[in-house]
Amino acid sequence: MEHRLVTGIEKALGWDGPGPVGTAFVRGQLTDLDLLTRLMTPYRLLETIQRRHLTNPQLRCYAKGDEVHPSTFLSTAVNRRRQAVNQADMAALGRILNGGGTVVLDHVDFFDPTLEIACRALGWWSGELASANAYLAVGETDGFHLHWDDHDVIAVQLSGEKSWEVRGPSRPMPMYRDAERNLTQPDEVLWAGTMTAGDVMHIPRGYWHTATRLGTGSQGHSLHVTFGLTKRTGVTWSNFLSDATRADELFRTDLESSEGAAQHELLTAKLATLAREYEPQRYLKELRANTPPARHMPHIAAFDPLEHVVAVTEFEPVITHADDVIQVIGGGKQLTFHRRAEPALRALLSGHPVGLTGDATDLTTVAEVLIKEGLCAPLTAESLSGYTGLVTPVNFSKEHSNWA
Repeated sequence: MEHRLVTGIEKALGWDGPGPVGTAFVRGQLTDLDLLTRLMTPYRLLETIQRRHLTNPQLRCYAKGDEVHPSTFLSTAVNRRRQAVNQADMAALGRILNGGGTVVLDHVDFFDPTLEIACRALGWWSGELASANAYLAVGETDGFHLHWDDHDVIAVQLSGEKSWEVRGPSRPMPMYRDAERNLTQPDEVLWAGTMTAGDVMHIPRGYWHTATRLGTGSQGHSLHVTFGLTKRTGVTWSNFLSDATRADELFRTDLESSEGAAQHELLTAKLATLAREYEPQRYLKELRANTPPARHMPHIAAFDPLEHVVAVTEFEPVITHADDVIQVIGGGKQLTFHRRAEPALRALLSGHPVGLTGDATDLTTVAEVLIKEGLCAPLTAESLSGYTGLVTPVNFSKEHSNWA
């Protein structure tokens, strides 16, 4: 999927593909500044919050460097059926922001079609699941205290400005669930400066950092979004092997001290065989192929004809040849089609929105199959808008459907 955000990040950071993710701290600047308002604006973020039922900690607020108690900005409304629902108190959010505060919405991609598509494009590009958090700060307000994240971060400053300090890791490759705590902050500062609109920064896992608007005065604001990429580790792979051993009766058998040596040799041998069979690259390949889409929209034929379709798998589907058939693997499915369907499949599974005209009946048939199997989904006007100007659409007509 060719997405303007991915292209812009690569160019800004001097990357040629996702290989450098997680390897080093680096900064750059987007040259495509029109991309910033397409991703998110302050009022669009507030409208997103206003129209959703949200709870803490997904929605958080900070003032003077401390977290604001959720009861200050979250209210419980009772509908006509006397069902209680949580929602943001927008007047309270306004007071927090106008008083010099920060509003944070985690996983904003779950609510906003543009950021949802941006995260999907980053996932296809990196081979890792991606999510987005939005941070809106107004006036002179402190941010989070110096901390580190257990995932790699790409931060994009969308509007306003914010000052950052970044330090290196104090423990190599730390994890959220780790063998020891990681609380010692390194003394050396890698970079301290101000991010302005269009600036991009990659902070690897474990690098300490903080951001603030202290010293900027009571005017102005900052809106930035962080894209989190959680890469798989040797621990992830060993956990997979542990789960895979459940298929073997020997591993389900109770450990007996009287048979310790013999049992240990058998377990060790079988575990080694399993580790060789499921080497890390095979594990990653199968993990991506078997990950189902986070969300999927069905096609209801009684509503409207199918007009626009797009692939919604978390990772790019794999299309391979096998004799006279085409195999499609992705989204937890393995499908087989006639080889003549390859052009249609490559377009429909490209990640680009595909427009189907009324005479493209064969393509529509394939699209309906892919939607039923969960690899594709129909696009509404709202979801299609998330691609506009960011991902080039593909339009088909009858001349493109002669594969059948």
